[in-house]
Amino acid sequence: MTGPQHPRRPATLASLAAELGVSRTTVSNAYNRPDQLSAPLRERVLEAARRLGYPGPDPVARSLRTRRAGAVGLLLTEALSYAFRDPGATGFLEGLALACEKAGTGLLLIPVSPEHSDVDSVYQAGVDGFVVYSVSEDDPHFRAVLQRPVPTVVCDQPTGITGVDRVGVDDRAGTLALGRHLVELGHRRVGVLCMRLSSHRHDSRADVARQEGSSYAVQRERLAGLRAALAEAGVDWADVPVIERFEHSLDAGADGAATLLDSHPGITALVCTSDILALGALREARDRGLRVPEDLSVAGFDGVPEAERVGLTTVRQPFREKGLEAGRLLLERGDRHVPEHVTLPTELIVGTTTRGLRQSGEFFSGW
Repeated sequence: MTGPQHPRRPATLASLAAELGVSRTTVSNAYNRPDQLSAPLRERVLEAARRLGYPGPDPVARSLRTRRAGAVGLLLTEALSYAFRDPGATGFLEGLALACEKAGTGLLLIPVSPEHSDVDSVYQAGVDGFVVYSVSEDDPHFRAVLQRPVPTVVCDQPTGITGVDRVGVDDRAGTLALGRHLVELGHRRVGVLCMRLSSHRHDSRADVARQEGSSYAVQRERLAGLRAALAEAGVDWADVPVIERFEHSLDAGADGAATLLDSHPGITALVCTSDILALGALREARDRGLRVPEDLSVAGFDGVPEAERVGLTTVRQPFREKGLEAGRLLLERGDRHVPEHVTLPTELIVGTTTRGLRQSGEFFSGW
């Protein structure tokens, strides 16, 4: 019987250098600074490494030496699946990933729940900087990000953070244009379905105080734009029903629309602060036998592909470009110390889901 087989110890940088008769620096350069070696020498080092089972420099040790992790952290206060399920988040993620590819750096997703305050994942993330995707002003994970000594870029919200780069759109201007469009069509009986206004679940009507006190700047601004447009037509915003839904999904949109239509059956237009909610509202209207736009005009915000496919009237924003800009701000900042704020344009897309009441003598001057 033969004796026990002892597995061969994996090669190290030192043993590989000795095997090849070169310096440790030469082996290290083959991985970290290939421009310092001739192509034949680098290939000889890599071939020997494969043959001897050398896995390459330890990335943890290398990051300790260089003080660089080689990755960007993307903070999402949603479930991980949200990044791949929500079309807006997907478009933004594509743009950010393209920016990371160009810079030769990795991308680490850091999804956390808005209903939980555990911030360990932020503190433990091995990243060179953070991109924060649309979080509330009082989010504890965002506060943890600001405590890290690395550059940070905010996408959309929160706003007005000192020393932090930001990329977003003018949400108020977008809904102002949308609201004016509905006013020009003759709509005065308008209902609104909005996304969450705080990190605490509230699936009900949101009064003016709750709207103005929202910790989500994007929702505040979108509601403010609608309010301004309707005020121009003499509509008292306190009389406009605003229904809030915590979840951002088709089902939430359908459920919110049902609540709104049940409590205010006389509305002629339903404005949703996202296309996802609007698509759910369209489903609810169809299930009720309501014709869109003959019986009810429906509009959204975002310009996601499915909204375009069904002809939804909406405000289009450039998600992919936002991701690219966020990546540029973080990865091409160089020695810049002054924060940069980028505001990208929106575009009102008039689809087939809104119609003028005057076309059939249905104009209403009030409730």
